Amino acid sequence: MKWSWKLGRVSGIKIQVHWTFLILIGWVVLLHMSRGAGAGEVASGVALVLAVFSCVVLHELGHALTAQRFGIHTRDITLLPIGGVARLERMPDKPGQELLVAVAGPAVNVVIAAILFGFLAATNGLKPMQEVAVVGGSLVVQLAWLNVILVAFNILPAFPMDGGRMLRALLAMRLDYVRSTQIAASIGQAMAILFGFVGLFANPILLLIAIFVYLGAQAEAQQVQLRVALEGVPVSEAMLTRFRALGQTETLDHAVEELLAGSQQDFPVLDGGRVAGMLLRKDLVKALKERGRETTVGEIMRSGVVLLDEDEPLERALTQMRQGSFSALPVVRDRMLVGLLTLENVGELIMVNTALRGAGSRSDVADALATD
Repeated sequence: MKWSWKLGRVSGIKIQVHWTFLILIGWVVLLHMSRGAGAGEVASGVALVLAVFSCVVLHELGHALTAQRFGIHTRDITLLPIGGVARLERMPDKPGQELLVAVAGPAVNVVIAAILFGFLAATNGLKPMQEVAVVGGSLVVQLAWLNVILVAFNILPAFPMDGGRMLRALLAMRLDYVRSTQIAASIGQAMAILFGFVGLFANPILLLIAIFVYLGAQAEAQQVQLRVALEGVPVSEAMLTRFRALGQTETLDHAVEELLAGSQQDFPVLDGGRVAGMLLRKDLVKALKERGRETTVGEIMRSGVVLLDEDEPLERALTQMRQGSFSALPVVRDRMLVGLLTLENVGELIMVNTALRGAGSRSDVADALATD
């Protein structure tokens, strides 16, 4: 995620915080100051926020490490003002595995709450929730009850939150995956509307959560439709076979001519008939500004790009394109260039297939392909 700062790695998973998290810290400081809190109470409030989000990181690691047991890597965990987001490469194929991954996060908060309540009971510091002060008071008591709230909130059946994923997994044990996702997404969007309505009168943060849940449910449903539409389809069915390639020694002047002559934006670069790299439009424009038209393609091409085999699954190829932030990649047969796979052409293929089946829409496919 852009504009995020890396905090470290745990089990190979990058932990980062988005700059908007500073807004939350600032809001907490202002809240305490508006209630006449001293410097010590302000510091305690900030410490509580940091402690809560440490629990959120552990929550997300619960998801990530459980998914790792099923061979699914997590790209990163990002802290946002409304919580944490773990970007798994994919969800498990089996409903039982997805259920375990979804349960793992709230289970971590249950364990944390149990430890904190045990400590408070042993030290006679336990207080009921209604007596916990928003500003001031015991940080341990606040943290214990906030973990309870995190569990209660996360198990709400608002897809794509944890409770919604649990619901989808349970439905998928009886129904097909697409139908299960549609039901869970519809319930999630209905709850998002409810969150938004309550947020108008109670807490503006609920409005942000409502937007996140509504758009997230929509995106998840589109991703599942895309996944089903691509199942069993090889790269060769979606690749362009009429395209232009450039040589390493050709100039950017020639590359501009090719760019303007057709609709192709990214070009495979060849060296002796074999793929040496890719020239992306954004790199071409930048180099024209900084180096001039006589610069050779080989000087600015991106080498070491993934070469897609024409027989490999299209779904896996799209995952590789997203990971490398490529809108196009070369397709080879015995390392010789035979095609070019573009996101646009994948959308065209699915548009045709869904039209033949009489279901789906081009806009859904385009949105799903644009989702990372």
